[in-house]
Amino acid sequence: MIDTKGRSLELFYIDGHPDGMITAELFNWTGHVFVTPRTRLAEALKRTEAVYAGVYLLLGEKDGVDCAYIGEAEDLGVRLKQHAAASDKDWWETAVLISASANRLNKAHVKYLESRLIVMAREIGHTPLHNGNSPKPPGLTEADIAKMEAFLASLMVVLPAIRVDMFIQRSRPAGSTVSSISRETPYFENSKSNPEAEFLLKYPKYGIQANAVLREGEFIVLAGSQLYPHWQGKEGANYHSLYEELLRGGVVQSDEQSAVFIKDYAFASPSAAATIIYGRSANGPESWREINSDITYKEWEVRQLDAVTEENTDD
Repeated sequence: MIDTKGRSLELFYIDGHPDGMITAELFNWTGHVFVTPRTRLAEALKRTEAVYAGVYLLLGEKDGVDCAYIGEAEDLGVRLKQHAAASDKDWWETAVLISASANRLNKAHVKYLESRLIVMAREIGHTPLHNGNSPKPPGLTEADIAKMEAFLASLMVVLPAIRVDMFIQRSRPAGSTVSSISRETPYFENSKSNPEAEFLLKYPKYGIQANAVLREGEFIVLAGSQLYPHWQGKEGANYHSLYEELLRGGVVQSDEQSAVFIKDYAFASPSAAATIIYGRSANGPESWREINSDITYKEWEVRQLDAVTEENTDD
C-alpha cells in the first residue's frame, strides 16, 4: 500500500540562493541533510554538522555522464578534505552530507547506511557510481536495522527535494502495472470498465507500437512495448543519456533490429516516453492516443480539465 500521508520538509538556503549551501530536514526526523557546492567547501567545513559521523554523496559529471560516489566517515569534514585533495576525484562538483542531530549516528550505523545506499543506487542504475566493490553491511541488532531502514525511508523523501534523483526507482517489475489492454489484438483493445487512462503510440514506419497507463500522476510505459533499437536523435540531446541508461539498467532489451521494454517504466511526461520510443525528439501529447476514444493525449487532457471546470461550476 502506498503511504499517502503528507510530510513537512524544511529547506533552508543558507546563502540565499538554490545553487548554494542548503540544509534539509523533515519534521519529526532526526536526520539532517546538508548540501554544498565544491566551490563553497571551505565555508561548509566550518559548520557543526561537518564534523559529525555520517554518509556523504559526491555528485558531478565524468566524461559527459553523471557520476556519483557514496562514502561514510566518523568525521565528514576530514573525509571531504581528503577527497578534495585526491587526483582521481576531480570530477565532483557537489557534496551531500547526511548525518543526525546531536551526532547520534555511530560507526556501525553509517557503514550500514553506506552499504544500503550503494546497493540501492546500483540496483536502480540511474547514475554510475565511482565506488569500487559494494561493502557488506555491518552486524547490527534487529532494532538498529529497523531504525536505519526507517532513517533511509525518510532520506528518500528528502533527496529528490534537493534534486538528487539517483535513488528514484522508475522501473517496475514486468506486469506490475495492471492493465486491461490485451496484447492478443493489434490495437490493444481494452475494457471500458478499467478506471485508468490507457494510451497507445504507433510508429508505423518501423512497425513499432507501445502502450502506457496514466496512474497517480505517472505516465507508465508497459513491459512488452516496442521502441526504436538505436538513438537516432542528436548526440548529447536531453534524453540521449536516459535512453542509454534504460539499456544499461536492463529496462530495455535491444539488438540491431528491434528493442522492447522488459519492465514497466514510469516517465515524467508523455513526451519523455515518446522520445525514448522514437529514439529522437517527439511531441508526446500528439503522439499518444487514448485507447477507447482514439483521441490524442492532448485532447484527452483538455476533456479532463473541462470536466473539472464543469464540476466546480455545478458546485
